[in-house]
Order: sequence, then C-alpha cells, then structure tokens
Amino acid sequence: MTPTVESIAEMSVLPYIDVLLWIVAAVFVVGVIARRENREWARRITAAGWGLFAVLWLLFIQYFAFVHRSVVETALVVIAVPASLYVGWKLLNGRDSLLTLSRAIAFMMVIYLPFETSQLVRGFLIETVAFQTVTAIDWLGFAEGVQYVEDPAADSSLMNTFYFPETGRASRLIFACTGIGSMAIFGGLIAAADAPRPKKLIAAVVSISIIWVLNIARNVFIALANGYQWFAGTALEGPVMFVFGLSDPARVSFFVADRIIAQGLAVFVLVGIAWLASRWVPELLDMGEELLSVLLGREIRLRSPETAPDGGDPK
Repeated sequence: MTPTVESIAEMSVLPYIDVLLWIVAAVFVVGVIARRENREWARRITAAGWGLFAVLWLLFIQYFAFVHRSVVETALVVIAVPASLYVGWKLLNGRDSLLTLSRAIAFMMVIYLPFETSQLVRGFLIETVAFQTVTAIDWLGFAEGVQYVEDPAADSSLMNTFYFPETGRASRLIFACTGIGSMAIFGGLIAAADAPRPKKLIAAVVSISIIWVLNIARNVFIALANGYQWFAGTALEGPVMFVFGLSDPARVSFFVADRIIAQGLAVFVLVGIAWLASRWVPELLDMGEELLSVLLGREIRLRSPETAPDGGDPK
C-alpha cells in the first residue's frame, strides 16, 4: 500500500518570507538599541517594525486558510494584522510602555530565526524531536504497529516519519512541530521582562521544559490518531470533510487530532504556562496588561494591587 503522508503542524515557507523575517527582526532590534539613545527615534523605528509585522501576518493568511486549513491559526493571524497596526499607531502616538512589549518581539525573533534559517540546526532539532516522539510511542506499547523511517520527500534524508503499514498512513514531523515557535515566544517575553535574572532563568527553564514535554505528547497523539485512524467513520467525518474541504475520508483523523484537538488545546495550555511563569516573573503580566489595555481600549489589570509595582494605581 502506498503511504499517505501527513505533515504534523506543516508550515510551508514562501521564498521571500525568510528575508522579510530578518528585516522585521532587524527593525525591532534597532528600535531596542535606539531606546537607549533617543526615545523619539525608538518610537518611530519600532512602530515601523509593527507595521512590517502586520505585513508578515497578512502574507500568511492565504496559507493558513487555504493550504494549512487551520481555523485556529487563521483566526489568530487575521486578528494579528490589525492588532499589529494598532499597536504601532499607539506607540507612534506616545504610548512608550509598549516599547517593553516590542523588546520582547525582538528577543523572540532573535531566538527563533537561527533555527528557522540554518538547515543544519533545523535538521538536528527535527530529528531530535522525532526520535523522542517515536521513543514515547514505544513506551506506550505501540512500537510493533509503526515503522520509524526516512522522510519520503525527495530533497530530504531526515529520520522524521512514522509509517503505519496496517493503514498505509504516515505522519512526517517537520520544523513547525518541534515547538520552537512557542519556546521562542516565552523566551522572548521572559528575556524582555524587567525582573531579576535568577527568577527569569527559573521561569524560562520551567516554561520551556513544559512546552517541550507537551509538544512530544502532542506529536505522539497526532501520529497515533492518524496512523490508526482513530476518528475515521465517526459522526465527525462529514462535518470535518465539509469544513476543511477534504475529499479523502482517511484524512479526517489527522485533521481532528491536529487542527481541532491539538490546536484548540494549545491556546489554553499556553495561557496556563504563561500564568505559571508569572509566578516567578510577575512582570510578564505587565506586558499582558499593556497589550490588552491597548487592544480593548480600557485599562486592564492582571496583577493584584499588592504585587503591582505602582501599588495598583491606574496608568
């Protein structure tokens, strides 16, 4: 039987996206540097960075909606476009407190981009996560039903694919499912927070460790659900095929496991990890307060008055 390969958390990178990513990162970094010397120029440069950030998200809408077919990610990207433009506009008009959030974006991109653009590092990370995923599958007692094989793509020799001979289904683990994106987000936020370094180190280690472990569990679940067709022939089949525009019923299990269950839970899990990290670095809540206050048009308080640095007085 010819295997049908699904790519867990597949993310196709358009040829010009890497270049734009570096440009956006450079603008945010220059804005961080300018903040030390000239606050006015820092505002202008960083506002331009948010504008480019909006363009970046805009370019991804078509991919997430029609290629990746992810409802959750499409909704988030659609929201990110006007949100980025609005944050840039507020910053340009003097809301300097947004410079800390902007510094977090700079750190996130500096962490993420070396993994994104280095083929050697990408390959090492993919194979490491894939090996740990298949090891977890083995521990769960499913080793006999799965073969750990080389990537079927002609231009790849990575060991990153889980093939299930019984159903002819295969799941290929690629860069987007290594969890590095979420790790970069938390790493950037924690690095940008104005907090003691020991506390930031603890928060970073705890949050990144949790993300790593949960990401492996996520990959195991998707691979097994797709490989053994856990959701095939259920009441979900018709609605899922309609919503995601599928023609092959055998793809339903993958889309239910990845696009619905895994991505839906990920939103709540990341919020929970952020709350946990804020136990060590309460300053993370300051950035959350600032972003929510700007987007909702009213001052939001996430920290209790006794832990807030200003005693809880409105900004």
